[in-house]
Amino acid sequence: LSGTISAPDIKLNMGSESNKDPYATTFLRQRGYGWLLEVEEDDSEESKPLLEELDIDLKDIYYKIRCVLMPMPSLGYNRQVVRDNPDFWGPLAVVLLFSMISIYGQFRVVSWIITIWIFGSLTIFLLARVLGGEVSFGQVLGVIGYSLLPLIVIAPLLLVIGGFEVVSTLIKV
Repeated sequence: LSGTISAPDIKLNMGSESNKDPYATTFLRQRGYGWLLEVEEDDSEESKPLLEELDIDLKDIYYKIRCVLMPMPSLGYNRQVVRDNPDFWGPLAVVLLFSMISIYGQFRVVSWIITIWIFGSLTIFLLARVLGGEVSFGQVLGVIGYSLLPLIVIAPLLLVIGGFEVVSTLIKV
């Protein structure tokens, strides 16, 4: 047995011939699926930093933390800023920090503390609305979240002063 197999000439389109489209491109364009081949160009104007994209203002969160920890108008801090300008990320960070301090070593309970924070805030929000209050859910989340800050400050302090019975009793009261 002897014979030969003749193979047709195959040309690869590597972009050198710009007047002819590859078969797949032509096929997709004829069937109306040419939009699959379109490539979006990245605009540098539209790409924002992650903190701006998620609406996280670190300066505002820091100011609110200072207002909660030192609620003295004589120092120039506005005590109403937590209620008037609510945010989500600051109280969430405070609740996460509180959960890490309160359940040291038991990370599976963090989700329970966040759930209690969200549903407890929802309960207070619903009660306030039923009683005629004009509050938003964001305001309630913010106020309850930031209200955990004094507990976060006192918890490490009690660990240090725990050996002194009289001082620790005075701080607890």
